[in-house]
Amino acid sequence: MMEPNPNPNPISSSLLLFLLFFTPTMVAPLGINYGQIANNLPLPENVVPLVKSIGATRIKLYDADPHVLKAFANTGVEFIVSLGNEYLSKMKDPSKAQSWVKNNVQAYLPATKITCIAVGNEVLTFNDTILTDNLLPAMQSVHTALVNLKLDKQVTVTTAHSLAILQTSYPPSAGAFRRDLVNCVTQIVDFHCKTGSPFLINAYPYFAYKGNPKQVSLDFVLFQPNSGIVDPESNLHYDNMLFAQIDAVHSALASIGYKNVCVQISETGWPSKGDADEAGATPENARKYNCNLMKLIGQKKGTPMRPNSDLNIYVFALFNENLKPGPSSERNYGLFKPDGSQAYPLGVPAINAVSTNSSNSGGSGSTLSASVPPASSSSGYLAITSDSGTSLSPCKTLLLYFVSFGLWKKLDNYYHL
Repeated sequence: MMEPNPNPNPISSSLLLFLLFFTPTMVAPLGINYGQIANNLPLPENVVPLVKSIGATRIKLYDADPHVLKAFANTGVEFIVSLGNEYLSKMKDPSKAQSWVKNNVQAYLPATKITCIAVGNEVLTFNDTILTDNLLPAMQSVHTALVNLKLDKQVTVTTAHSLAILQTSYPPSAGAFRRDLVNCVTQIVDFHCKTGSPFLINAYPYFAYKGNPKQVSLDFVLFQPNSGIVDPESNLHYDNMLFAQIDAVHSALASIGYKNVCVQISETGWPSKGDADEAGATPENARKYNCNLMKLIGQKKGTPMRPNSDLNIYVFALFNENLKPGPSSERNYGLFKPDGSQAYPLGVPAINAVSTNSSNSGGSGSTLSASVPPASSSSGYLAITSDSGTSLSPCKTLLLYFVSFGLWKKLDNYYHL
């Protein structure tokens, strides 16, 4: 269990009061990913005003950190808590699943509004047969635990997928899942339909630009004014890549017989800093991506294929995380720096105070019975540039771009780049 820093420098009380009563302009639910792979982050109680300052009403955790869940009690903020990939095999055991739910979900209700449990992260694109075989049984076991505890009406069970589960994503109307994953995805989506849970996708237009900045329009990926593209099959017009990706997922779901599944974007974001070979990772581009995205969410604007559906999006991430492995961009996706100051202008009151918890290095610390493993950040989250939790080789990176965003020849033809 994590211990707080015994000598924190708390945010000033006047600033806390100002932010607690600050009324943001956001009118639609904004989600934010709260990762903690760092040793210099503010204590959870000092994160509450930061979340309020950007108008976020939903948080996705990569574990079930008790300090975070206690800090957000009675705030009305909705939580997705998570179980890492490393615990899928254990969660197939009904008794262990029930112990986990009792200790990490039921114990915080109703004060903390936990509405969903994410079991695993990007499991299907690890191409690990054992992990894949354990995923759905683990989800079913956790759901059964919720039923037994009479919590299934208020807490759902889901899992987050990489966009690389798509075989085809362009044009959006031709979206289709990888042929080798269709059977598994179909079973998971059937579970979602039966239990009323959302289908989660992690989508990053940044990777498309980073992979080929000369051919991918920066304005198209940053929600800036541009001529956009027209889907030649549906005749729908797209002025940004994220909406095209979301609708490709809608099309893929429809292709296997599911037209009315709730799709949520569980991760999307843009880094404010990167290595020399990471094109586009700048504070200005990160500001444009995230601020423009938050404006769209606030307008309750749907995608061309689902114009009347509110966007369900979780921005990645709340903080820069200094202990994440991989290229520099991995440690610079935060809207905020560890001291609470904005990584770049967000259009909301700034915070310059600090309060760190130097003992926090991984975001774990859930209270569990001895026979059940503690919740912790999934290995799939450690490197979001990868579909397997580790940095990709050049060949795998190229393959991922081809799978996720379509052949560049098609981009030339249809995006007019």
